[in-house]
Amino acid sequence: MQQKRNIQIIEWEDLDKRKFYSFGLFMTMTIRATVYPATLIRTRLQVQKGKSLYTGTYDAFRKILRTEGLRGLYRGFMVTTFTLISGQAYITTYELVRKYVSSYSKDNTLKSLVAGGSASLVAQSITVPIDVVSQQLMMQGQGEHLTRFKVKPKTPSGAKHSVFSGQTRDIIGQIFAADGIRGFYRGYVASLLTYIPNSAVWWPFYHFYAEQLSKMAPSNCPHLVLQAMAGPLAAATASTVTNPMDVIRARVQVEGRTSVIETFYQLIREEGFWGLTKGLSARIISSAPTAIVMVVGYETLKKLSLRPELVDSRHW
Repeated sequence: MQQKRNIQIIEWEDLDKRKFYSFGLFMTMTIRATVYPATLIRTRLQVQKGKSLYTGTYDAFRKILRTEGLRGLYRGFMVTTFTLISGQAYITTYELVRKYVSSYSKDNTLKSLVAGGSASLVAQSITVPIDVVSQQLMMQGQGEHLTRFKVKPKTPSGAKHSVFSGQTRDIIGQIFAADGIRGFYRGYVASLLTYIPNSAVWWPFYHFYAEQLSKMAPSNCPHLVLQAMAGPLAAATASTVTNPMDVIRARVQVEGRTSVIETFYQLIREEGFWGLTKGLSARIISSAPTAIVMVVGYETLKKLSLRPELVDSRHW
Protein backbone atom coordinates (compact mmCIF):
# COMPACT_ATOMS: atom_id res chain seq x y z
CA MET A 1 0.00 0.00 0.00
CA GLN A 2 1.32 3.43 -0.95
CA GLN A 3 2.43 5.60 1.95
CA LYS A 4 0.31 8.67 2.54
CA ARG A 5 2.14 11.80 1.42
CA ASN A 6 2.12 15.14 3.26
CA ILE A 7 2.25 17.05 -0.03
CA GLN A 8 -0.43 16.08 -2.53
CA ILE A 9 0.66 15.70 -6.15
CA ILE A 10 -1.76 17.06 -8.72
CA GLU A 11 -2.05 14.42 -11.45
CA TRP A 12 -2.94 14.77 -15.13
CA GLU A 13 -6.58 13.73 -14.70
CA ASP A 14 -7.09 16.54 -12.15
CA LEU A 15 -6.33 19.31 -14.67
CA ASP A 16 -8.39 21.53 -16.94
CA LYS A 17 -6.24 21.09 -20.07
CA ARG A 18 -7.27 24.37 -21.75
CA LYS A 19 -6.09 26.43 -18.76
CA PHE A 20 -3.01 24.25 -18.38
CA TYR A 21 -1.68 24.88 -21.89
CA SER A 22 -2.63 28.56 -22.02
CA PHE A 23 -0.85 29.42 -18.77
CA GLY A 24 1.97 26.99 -19.57
CA LEU A 25 3.17 28.86 -22.67
CA PHE A 26 3.54 32.10 -20.71
CA MET A 27 5.31 30.33 -17.85
CA THR A 28 7.80 28.59 -20.14
CA MET A 29 8.73 31.80 -21.97
CA THR A 30 9.22 33.68 -18.69
CA ILE A 31 11.52 30.99 -17.30
CA ARG A 32 13.66 30.87 -20.45
CA ALA A 33 14.10 34.64 -20.54
CA THR A 34 15.12 34.67 -16.87
CA VAL A 35 17.84 32.02 -17.05
CA TYR A 36 19.17 32.48 -20.59
CA PRO A 37 22.24 34.61 -19.64
CA ALA A 38 23.46 31.88 -17.27
CA THR A 39 22.96 29.26 -19.99
CA LEU A 40 25.03 31.35 -22.43
CA ILE A 41 27.83 31.76 -19.87
CA ARG A 42 27.82 28.04 -19.09
CA THR A 43 28.15 27.19 -22.80
CA ARG A 44 31.14 29.50 -23.27
CA LEU A 45 32.87 28.16 -20.17
CA GLN A 46 32.42 24.56 -21.29
CA VAL A 47 33.70 25.12 -24.82
CA GLN A 48 36.79 27.23 -24.03
CA LYS A 49 40.15 25.47 -23.74
CA GLY A 50 41.34 25.60 -20.13
CA LYS A 51 40.79 29.17 -18.96
CA SER A 52 41.82 30.84 -22.20
CA LEU A 53 38.96 33.34 -22.21
CA TYR A 54 37.25 33.37 -18.82
CA THR A 55 38.44 32.32 -15.37
CA GLY A 56 34.98 31.59 -14.03
CA THR A 57 31.28 32.41 -14.07
CA TYR A 58 31.53 35.94 -12.67
CA ASP A 59 34.53 36.78 -14.87
CA ALA A 60 32.58 35.64 -17.96
CA PHE A 61 29.54 37.67 -16.94
CA ARG A 62 31.65 40.80 -16.38
CA LYS A 63 33.62 40.51 -19.63
CA ILE A 64 30.58 39.76 -21.79
CA LEU A 65 28.65 42.65 -20.29
CA ARG A 66 31.60 45.03 -20.74
CA THR A 67 32.55 44.09 -24.30
CA GLU A 68 29.24 42.97 -25.80
CA GLY A 69 26.66 44.74 -23.66
CA LEU A 70 23.39 43.33 -22.37
CA ARG A 71 22.52 42.03 -25.84
CA GLY A 72 25.61 39.83 -25.65
CA LEU A 73 24.01 37.87 -22.80
CA TYR A 74 21.00 37.15 -25.03
CA ARG A 75 22.76 36.06 -28.22
CA GLY A 76 20.60 33.41 -29.92
CA PHE A 77 17.68 33.95 -27.54
CA MET A 78 15.09 34.45 -30.29
CA VAL A 79 15.94 31.04 -31.73
CA THR A 80 15.21 29.37 -28.40
CA THR A 81 11.63 30.67 -28.43
CA PHE A 82 10.94 27.68 -30.68
CA THR A 83 11.65 25.49 -27.67
CA LEU A 84 8.22 26.51 -26.38
CA ILE A 85 7.03 23.59 -28.50
CA SER A 86 9.43 21.18 -26.82
CA GLY A 87 8.46 22.60 -23.42
CA GLN A 88 4.82 21.74 -23.97
CA ALA A 89 5.80 18.34 -25.36
CA TYR A 90 7.91 17.71 -22.24
CA ILE A 91 5.12 18.62 -19.81
CA THR A 92 2.51 16.57 -21.69
CA THR A 93 4.75 13.51 -21.97
CA TYR A 94 5.72 13.70 -18.29
CA GLU A 95 2.13 13.85 -17.08
CA LEU A 96 0.82 11.20 -19.49
CA VAL A 97 3.62 8.73 -18.70
CA ARG A 98 3.05 9.26 -14.96
CA LYS A 99 -0.60 8.39 -15.52
CA TYR A 100 0.33 5.31 -17.59
CA VAL A 101 2.89 4.00 -15.07
CA SER A 102 0.42 4.51 -12.22
CA SER A 103 -1.69 1.74 -13.79
CA TYR A 104 1.14 -0.66 -12.94
CA SER A 105 2.73 0.88 -9.86
CA LYS A 106 1.78 3.41 -7.20
CA ASP A 107 5.42 4.06 -6.30
CA ASN A 108 5.95 7.78 -6.85
CA THR A 109 9.72 7.45 -7.32
CA LEU A 110 9.26 4.97 -10.15
CA LYS A 111 6.57 7.09 -11.79
CA SER A 112 8.74 10.21 -11.59
CA LEU A 113 11.87 8.47 -12.88
CA VAL A 114 10.22 6.82 -15.89
CA ALA A 115 8.11 9.88 -16.75
CA GLY A 116 11.05 12.27 -16.40
CA GLY A 117 13.28 10.20 -18.67
CA SER A 118 10.55 9.71 -21.27
CA ALA A 119 9.68 13.41 -21.31
CA SER A 120 13.31 14.33 -21.89
CA LEU A 121 13.60 11.87 -24.79
CA VAL A 122 10.65 13.48 -26.57
CA ALA A 123 11.71 17.05 -25.79
CA GLN A 124 15.35 16.57 -26.88
CA SER A 125 14.26 15.26 -30.28
CA ILE A 126 12.68 18.68 -30.84
CA THR A 127 15.24 20.78 -28.96
CA VAL A 128 18.60 19.55 -30.33
CA PRO A 129 18.38 21.35 -33.73
CA ILE A 130 17.40 24.55 -31.92
CA ASP A 131 20.27 24.09 -29.45
CA VAL A 132 22.80 23.55 -32.25
CA VAL A 133 21.87 26.87 -33.86
CA SER A 134 21.49 28.83 -30.61
CA GLN A 135 24.84 27.59 -29.26
CA GLN A 136 26.61 28.77 -32.39
CA LEU A 137 25.00 32.19 -31.87
CA MET A 138 25.94 32.16 -28.17
CA MET A 139 29.60 31.76 -29.13
CA GLN A 140 29.67 34.81 -31.39
CA GLY A 141 31.46 37.88 -30.04
CA GLN A 142 34.27 37.02 -27.61
CA GLY A 143 33.88 33.28 -28.13
CA GLU A 144 33.62 33.18 -31.92
CA HIS A 145 37.18 31.87 -32.36
CA LEU A 146 36.11 28.70 -30.53
CA THR A 147 33.34 27.79 -32.98
CA ARG A 148 33.28 26.51 -36.56
CA PHE A 149 30.80 29.06 -37.86
CA LYS A 150 30.94 32.85 -37.72
CA VAL A 151 28.20 35.28 -38.68
CA LYS A 152 29.01 37.89 -41.27
CA PRO A 153 29.13 41.34 -39.61
CA LYS A 154 27.18 43.08 -42.35
CA THR A 155 24.71 42.39 -45.11
CA PRO A 156 25.64 43.27 -48.72
CA SER A 157 23.85 46.59 -48.35
CA GLY A 158 26.09 47.50 -45.42
CA ALA A 159 23.36 47.33 -42.80
CA LYS A 160 23.78 45.23 -39.70
CA HIS A 161 22.08 41.87 -39.46
CA SER A 162 18.94 41.76 -37.41
CA VAL A 163 19.43 39.36 -34.50
CA PHE A 164 16.91 36.81 -35.78
CA SER A 165 16.47 37.03 -39.55
CA GLY A 166 20.09 37.82 -40.41
CA GLN A 167 22.45 36.09 -38.01
CA THR A 168 20.23 33.06 -37.51
CA ARG A 169 19.69 32.53 -41.23
CA ASP A 170 23.44 32.93 -41.78
CA ILE A 171 24.32 30.26 -39.17
CA ILE A 172 21.61 27.86 -40.39
CA GLY A 173 22.92 28.22 -43.94
CA GLN A 174 26.51 27.54 -42.87
CA ILE A 175 25.56 24.45 -40.83
CA PHE A 176 23.51 23.01 -43.68
CA ALA A 177 26.23 23.72 -46.25
CA ALA A 178 28.89 22.05 -44.10
CA ASP A 179 27.01 19.07 -42.64
CA GLY A 180 23.57 18.83 -44.23
CA ILE A 181 20.53 17.89 -42.14
CA ARG A 182 22.72 15.73 -39.89
CA GLY A 183 24.50 18.88 -38.75
CA PHE A 184 21.39 20.00 -36.90
CA TYR A 185 21.39 16.76 -34.90
CA ARG A 186 25.06 16.90 -34.01
CA GLY A 187 25.38 15.89 -30.38
CA TYR A 188 21.93 14.27 -30.32
CA VAL A 189 23.22 11.12 -28.59
CA ALA A 190 25.26 13.24 -26.15
CA SER A 191 22.14 15.31 -25.41
CA LEU A 192 20.10 12.20 -24.69
CA LEU A 193 22.87 10.87 -22.44
CA THR A 194 22.85 14.21 -20.59
CA TYR A 195 19.22 15.19 -20.30
CA ILE A 196 17.44 11.86 -19.94
CA PRO A 197 19.42 11.04 -16.75
CA ASN A 198 19.12 14.66 -15.60
CA SER A 199 15.35 14.63 -15.94
CA ALA A 200 15.03 11.10 -14.58
CA VAL A 201 17.05 12.10 -11.50
CA TRP A 202 15.49 15.54 -10.99
CA TRP A 203 11.84 14.53 -10.55
CA PRO A 204 12.29 11.75 -7.97
CA PHE A 205 14.68 13.90 -5.94
CA TYR A 206 12.30 16.87 -6.18
CA HIS A 207 9.44 14.88 -4.69
CA PHE A 208 11.79 13.28 -2.15
CA TYR A 209 13.19 16.61 -0.91
CA ALA A 210 9.72 18.20 -0.80
CA GLU A 211 8.36 15.34 1.27
CA GLN A 212 11.33 15.36 3.66
CA LEU A 213 11.07 19.13 4.11
CA SER A 214 7.35 18.79 4.85
CA LYS A 215 8.18 16.48 7.77
CA MET A 216 10.53 19.07 9.29
CA ALA A 217 8.49 22.21 8.61
CA PRO A 218 5.63 23.55 10.76
CA SER A 219 2.24 22.15 9.77
CA ASN A 220 1.01 25.58 8.66
CA CYS A 221 3.95 26.14 6.28
CA PRO A 222 2.63 26.61 2.69
CA HIS A 223 3.45 23.64 0.49
CA LEU A 224 4.59 25.94 -2.30
CA VAL A 225 7.41 27.24 -0.08
CA LEU A 226 8.62 23.69 0.57
CA GLN A 227 8.41 22.83 -3.12
CA ALA A 228 10.35 25.99 -3.99
CA MET A 229 13.11 24.82 -1.61
CA ALA A 230 13.06 21.27 -2.96
CA GLY A 231 13.49 22.39 -6.57
CA PRO A 232 17.03 23.85 -6.25
CA LEU A 233 18.15 20.89 -4.12
CA ALA A 234 17.00 18.47 -6.80
CA ALA A 235 18.56 20.63 -9.52
CA ALA A 236 21.94 20.76 -7.77
CA THR A 237 21.87 16.99 -7.33
CA ALA A 238 20.96 16.30 -10.96
CA SER A 239 23.44 18.89 -12.29
CA THR A 240 26.33 17.38 -10.35
CA VAL A 241 25.53 13.86 -11.54
CA THR A 242 25.16 14.77 -15.23
CA ASN A 243 27.64 17.64 -15.70
CA PRO A 244 30.43 15.49 -17.25
CA MET A 245 28.11 14.49 -20.08
CA ASP A 246 26.93 18.09 -20.46
CA VAL A 247 30.52 19.28 -21.05
CA ILE A 248 30.98 16.62 -23.74
CA ARG A 249 27.61 17.48 -25.33
CA ALA A 250 28.54 21.17 -25.58
CA ARG A 251 31.88 20.39 -27.23
CA VAL A 252 30.36 17.93 -29.69
CA GLN A 253 27.76 20.46 -30.80
CA VAL A 254 29.89 23.61 -30.91
CA GLU A 255 33.16 22.16 -32.24
CA GLY A 256 31.48 19.89 -34.78
CA ARG A 257 32.77 16.61 -33.39
CA THR A 258 31.15 13.29 -34.29
CA SER A 259 32.26 10.92 -31.54
CA VAL A 260 31.17 11.22 -27.91
CA ILE A 261 33.83 8.73 -26.77
CA GLU A 262 36.65 10.43 -28.70
CA THR A 263 35.59 13.81 -27.29
CA PHE A 264 35.65 12.35 -23.77
CA TYR A 265 39.17 10.92 -24.15
CA GLN A 266 40.53 14.11 -25.69
CA LEU A 267 39.08 16.18 -22.85
CA ILE A 268 40.70 13.88 -20.29
CA ARG A 269 44.07 14.04 -22.09
CA GLU A 270 44.03 17.83 -22.37
CA GLU A 271 42.48 18.89 -19.07
CA GLY A 272 42.26 15.84 -16.86
CA PHE A 273 39.17 14.72 -14.97
CA TRP A 274 38.70 18.26 -13.63
CA GLY A 275 37.70 19.18 -17.17
CA LEU A 276 34.49 17.24 -16.60
CA THR A 277 33.49 19.76 -13.91
CA LYS A 278 33.77 22.77 -16.23
CA GLY A 279 30.72 24.98 -16.09
CA LEU A 280 29.35 23.12 -13.06
CA SER A 281 29.17 26.24 -10.89
CA ALA A 282 27.46 28.15 -13.70
CA ARG A 283 25.11 25.22 -14.21
CA ILE A 284 24.17 25.06 -10.54
CA ILE A 285 23.86 28.86 -10.38
CA SER A 286 21.55 28.80 -13.38
CA SER A 287 19.68 25.67 -12.32
CA ALA A 288 18.89 26.85 -8.79
CA PRO A 289 16.91 29.97 -9.75
CA THR A 290 15.56 28.08 -12.77
CA ALA A 291 14.29 25.37 -10.47
CA ILE A 292 12.67 27.90 -8.11
CA VAL A 293 10.96 29.72 -10.97
CA MET A 294 10.00 26.47 -12.66
CA VAL A 295 8.66 24.81 -9.52
CA VAL A 296 6.72 27.84 -8.33
CA GLY A 297 5.44 28.44 -11.86
CA TYR A 298 4.62 24.81 -12.57
CA GLU A 299 2.95 24.05 -9.25
CA THR A 300 1.01 27.33 -9.44
CA LEU A 301 0.08 26.49 -13.02
CA LYS A 302 -1.30 23.13 -11.93
CA LYS A 303 -3.23 24.69 -9.06
CA LEU A 304 -4.72 27.33 -11.39
CA SER A 305 -5.58 24.59 -13.88
CA LEU A 306 -7.37 22.31 -11.42
CA ARG A 307 -10.83 21.23 -12.47
CA PRO A 308 -13.33 23.52 -10.67
CA GLU A 309 -14.87 20.71 -8.63
CA LEU A 310 -11.47 19.85 -7.09
CA VAL A 311 -10.35 23.32 -6.02
CA ASP A 312 -11.86 23.23 -2.54
CA SER A 313 -10.80 19.65 -1.84
CA ARG A 314 -7.06 20.36 -1.79
CA HIS A 315 -4.89 21.79 0.98
CA TRP A 316 -1.88 23.84 -0.13
